[in-house]
Amino acid sequence: MREHSRQIAAAFDEANAIPGSVVDHEPLTDADSIGRVLARAQAAEDCVGVVVWMHTFSPARMWIAGLAQLRKPILHLHTQFDRDLPWGEIDMDYMNLNQSAHGDREFGYAQTRIGVARKTVVGHWADGDVQNRIGMWVRAARGWCEARRLRVARFGDNMRDVAVTEGDKVGAQIAFGVSVNGYGVDALGVSVAQASEHDVDRLVERYDEAYEVVAELAAAGPRRESLVEAARIEVGLRTFLEQGGFGAFTDTFEDLGALRQLPGIAVQRLMSDGYGFGAEGDWKTAMLLRVIKVMAAGLPGGSSFMEDYVYHLGPGGSKVLGAHMLEVCPSIAAARPRCEIHPLSIGDREDPVRLVFTAPPGPAVVISLIDIGGRLRLIANEVDVVTPDAELPKLPVARAVWTPRPELSTAAEAWLMAGGSHHSVFTMALGIEPLRDLAHMAGIELLVIDGDTSIPQFANELRWNQAYYHLARGL
Repeated sequence: MREHSRQIAAAFDEANAIPGSVVDHEPLTDADSIGRVLARAQAAEDCVGVVVWMHTFSPARMWIAGLAQLRKPILHLHTQFDRDLPWGEIDMDYMNLNQSAHGDREFGYAQTRIGVARKTVVGHWADGDVQNRIGMWVRAARGWCEARRLRVARFGDNMRDVAVTEGDKVGAQIAFGVSVNGYGVDALGVSVAQASEHDVDRLVERYDEAYEVVAELAAAGPRRESLVEAARIEVGLRTFLEQGGFGAFTDTFEDLGALRQLPGIAVQRLMSDGYGFGAEGDWKTAMLLRVIKVMAAGLPGGSSFMEDYVYHLGPGGSKVLGAHMLEVCPSIAAARPRCEIHPLSIGDREDPVRLVFTAPPGPAVVISLIDIGGRLRLIANEVDVVTPDAELPKLPVARAVWTPRPELSTAAEAWLMAGGSHHSVFTMALGIEPLRDLAHMAGIELLVIDGDTSIPQFANELRWNQAYYHLARGL
């Protein structure tokens, strides 16, 4: 049995679909060894979760004490070592040694009886679909692990009079583990003012190399100093975040202190490097984007802060044009971004520098995390990104154009019924399954709007979920 365990773990460790390292353990056959191994897994900072399978029949009461102390995600893999039955060779010795079908049912009952929240995957361990599902769960577990230690810095407060960006930080810390704290924008201003000229000059050079810099921002351009100031803001902001151990942050155009520009290219580049961000003080979206970035690491397609901005309701089908004032992540760019400068009618500061680009066609998911009073809710809409119907030469911001599933009227109605925010996380790297896994790990609600959504069914789901979470909270 130990050799079989080694082979399965090695196959998972080498599988491209499964990120990170997979380590095997000797078969566990008594309560003491189970308790020791699960205690080590619980204590190991680099362990994001545990995969369990039964090689043969396993009286499951021996798992009770060990499972009671395990608070990390658990995946129950219902498999067996041999894919095919050796029909002509089967005897009772083979049957007794390979009765995973028996042992996993006993183990499944024990988990259900204890109330263990787990993921169950069924199929042969070498099958690509099984490894893909395990890989998605591992990505969710990595995101969950990141959330447990994530620190979010808020520069300034929420945008005044806005409702959905508010929320219960204590409740979010209980549910996700995230720590959200405010910092005066003047502290950021000091960090920006202290940025070394050498670091600023090197960063400007990187801008010139990485992006198509418009003539007025080029080395001999009349507005080159605006690009230098944008780089100074990035150096100062990055230094502040690195020194404080922050993985996500927010700002607001209503509180910019000594900053000469609303951070544009700085925020975009930090998101591209994996930081979470939320505009107007939206710490929930900043937290969610960081978690999604960690979950999607290594996958094709990017993830970004996003906002549903305007609709196309005319010929060619209804579409959403998603964008923001400045802050869309270049990880979703279809081509080399242009570095541009344009006026901004809010913030009362100098014109900000930003990267402008369009997202490529393909499937994506738009995700919102909201506080509905006493608990958190995730809302996810599957969408299809499309090429804009025409060029957008006068639109001075990065953007993505998409058609929601099943179509705009149903998707928007469901989103509004659920209370979805105007801010969201837009990802072309992840689908729905890892989001389900993440919501399960966090014990929060997930509402999915997809090609099968109907408004009557969705309304019923909202009612049922409201009753369920109210009762579960009181138990």
